[in-house]
Amino acid sequence: MAKWTRSQSDWRAFHWAALVFGAIAPHFVLVAIRAVGESPTVDETWHLEAAISHWQTSGFDAYPVNPPLVRTLSAVPLLVGAETLDWGTERSLWHMSLARWACIPLSLLGALICFFWARDLFGGWAGVLALALWCFCPNILGYASLITPDIGAAALAVAASYAFWHWLKSPHWEMALLAGTALGLAQLSKMTNLILFGLWPLLWGLWGIGNPARKWAWDAGKLAGILLLALLVLNAGYGFEGSFKPLKNYAFVSETFGGKANREVGNRFADAWLGSLPMPVPENYLRGMDEQRSHFEQGRLSYLRGEYRNEGWWYYYIYALLVKVPLGTWLLGLLAVFFTLWFGVSAGWRNEIMLLAPLVGDLAFVSAQTGFNHHLRYVMAVFPFAFIWIARLASPAFTQYRAVVVLTLLFLGASIYSSMRIYPHSLSYFNELAGGPLNGPKHLLDSNIDWGQDLLFLKKWLDEHPEAKPIEIAYFGSVDPCEIFPQHFKQPESDLPRPGWYAVSVNYIYGYALRAREPNPRYMWFQRLEPVAYAGYSIYIYRLTLREANAVRRQMGLFPLANEQG
Repeated sequence: MAKWTRSQSDWRAFHWAALVFGAIAPHFVLVAIRAVGESPTVDETWHLEAAISHWQTSGFDAYPVNPPLVRTLSAVPLLVGAETLDWGTERSLWHMSLARWACIPLSLLGALICFFWARDLFGGWAGVLALALWCFCPNILGYASLITPDIGAAALAVAASYAFWHWLKSPHWEMALLAGTALGLAQLSKMTNLILFGLWPLLWGLWGIGNPARKWAWDAGKLAGILLLALLVLNAGYGFEGSFKPLKNYAFVSETFGGKANREVGNRFADAWLGSLPMPVPENYLRGMDEQRSHFEQGRLSYLRGEYRNEGWWYYYIYALLVKVPLGTWLLGLLAVFFTLWFGVSAGWRNEIMLLAPLVGDLAFVSAQTGFNHHLRYVMAVFPFAFIWIARLASPAFTQYRAVVVLTLLFLGASIYSSMRIYPHSLSYFNELAGGPLNGPKHLLDSNIDWGQDLLFLKKWLDEHPEAKPIEIAYFGSVDPCEIFPQHFKQPESDLPRPGWYAVSVNYIYGYALRAREPNPRYMWFQRLEPVAYAGYSIYIYRLTLREANAVRRQMGLFPLANEQG
């Protein structure tokens, strides 16, 4: 009998392992393919150059606006033979692919945490549902193949929260060590995870309500140990560079910390008692925080639904989620809310708040930064918590109802199909309600659709259409395509309509440019024309005849170039 029971247990373990592998393996392949097939995006070149600088100098002065963990990990494959990066060569594209592959395990970590946490709360099938939502989400796929910190930060945030949840249920030192370490790693990935330092004491207090057996003082000491360990990990990640430097010895550029506007250096704490306090964080971590505050205080050109302004919108990220998350996933979320309220079934208020507090807190925290709005990726950390919460639809409490099972499978299938229909151009994904990627620029710009990722797709198109070479290119990216592929591209000879072939990034077509204070009309006249082809969904390809060029020139109030019959 014991042997039979053990055999059944082994079979169940194999069954769940096969299901997990069945989702993880395609995710790995999909991300790995994108890592090779897409050109470097705007921020990636800066991240990788900074990462190599970290390894070479053992310092973290380069690009302090973001903590260094993810980018430092990305540079590991390049430590031999890539001391410098020359973005004017094709070899640099291979270096970027290697760096991207090094970051894929962070996405796999996020996927596994989604499975384990949903399984622990709602059962095995719920774990599979949460896993599938992560593995095939177009936004996860879009950023998991990049070396930017967004997916790593989301994965480490949910991993730390999962460890903290286990510690709350069983407050032993072993789990406290794990939670503190994970929290420190989360801080090393992205500064938005700083919100966890505020949330965890609050969640700890709420968890203990109604528990007369709780040893409050003893557990409070353990919580303090967790937070102190996280700070230790944070400082160790920077090699204790500038740790415990007195606050008065900093030179700040933000008005928040410096007390002066327009990036004039100052320190509002220099003559206050706070100025003598040693800061328990690395110098470059605080410098990065100051730099971020300065950016938001100054404001930058932001775009939403055809409107430009030099500040953001409080609802920007909510709107971005509405148009960038598959409708199938939204329907699953609404279904989970409806049936949870209808049947009155929950995971218990403590478990519910452990998922909802980070989700709502992160969204609220980022939405409050209205100096500018550019990227949905800033709220990437809400995704894993949302997926785990939605996964309740696959719990036994709901699967006893056939309608719930049918609708869950239908909406999940619709979500995956919608994502795969756009793949490998996941970064440019917009759902059907928004009109798809071709209608995406009417809603959002920048990394939400065009981050310089489609240059290699344009090169492939030109290889298949030699009649279009050379082509004038206006490319939104941090590499110069005319240096990497001089036989394919040339810089525009004029900003005005002329006959010829053009490849134009959609950001430019809609007047968006990096660090601009006003919309740039330089290439907006292309909105008057229909593209003949697309490279991905971010580069539009045009062929202008003399007649078409003159027609546009007349609309713009310009003289025609020549007699159209000549």
